[in-house]
Amino acid sequence: MRVLRVVIVDDEPPARDKLRRWLSEQPDLEVVAEVGDGVSAVQCIGVLLPDVVFLDIQMPAMNGLEVAAQLQSTAAPLLVFVTAFGDHALRAFDLNAIDYLLKPYDKERLLRTLQRVRERAPNKALHSNAIRIARQASGGANRLLVPDGDKLSLIERDSIRWMQADDNYVHVHCSTAQYVLRRTLQDLLAQIGESQFVRIHKSTAVNVAEIQALHPLFKGDYEVHLRDGTTLRLSRRYKDDVFARLGR
Repeated sequence: MRVLRVVIVDDEPPARDKLRRWLSEQPDLEVVAEVGDGVSAVQCIGVLLPDVVFLDIQMPAMNGLEVAAQLQSTAAPLLVFVTAFGDHALRAFDLNAIDYLLKPYDKERLLRTLQRVRERAPNKALHSNAIRIARQASGGANRLLVPDGDKLSLIERDSIRWMQADDNYVHVHCSTAQYVLRRTLQDLLAQIGESQFVRIHKSTAVNVAEIQALHPLFKGDYEVHLRDGTTLRLSRRYKDDVFARLGR
């Protein structure tokens, strides 16, 4: 029997206690962590890589839908949204979460959810679906969690000037700092929304608002001059898209 590893995310200790107590009665489930806020949730999920996350939607600072949008699609757990608000619960269900629990729920309702969890756990394609649709529904995350020393910090999407991929990492250049994320550029752009950013090279994307000038080079390539003085190379492969975004 495969044991599914579970993380509980809820800012209310009594709610976490209730869920942990009922989950502990299931021999094929193991609660590996409990956290009470969204930032800690993203960090915990990234480290522990659980199979299932029970995710409270209504939390201060960073709600459950924002947490879902921050997760990496390639290592996504199954998500069960938990909420005391009916409209949020319906929204979570529309986001194709495997299920939702509307507080206050009883054990019978939880057991029905767990049956769906067990049925869907082997299908990895379903794990990232809620994340993908959450990003689409929100039009991209307005904030991004980045490693900042030994902690995670939230930065505003507007503060990002340009991003460059380097193997399995992305260097995120902001107005005051640079951050390195273990992500793909494609997944990062999907998370924060491509409406504000444009690719100028297969490994480079820039904030459209930061582009100050374009200077032609040779064979269709251009230099891209950003407002902070940074100069980057625009590949002719991406020229038409960049020009269209700039209205040229």
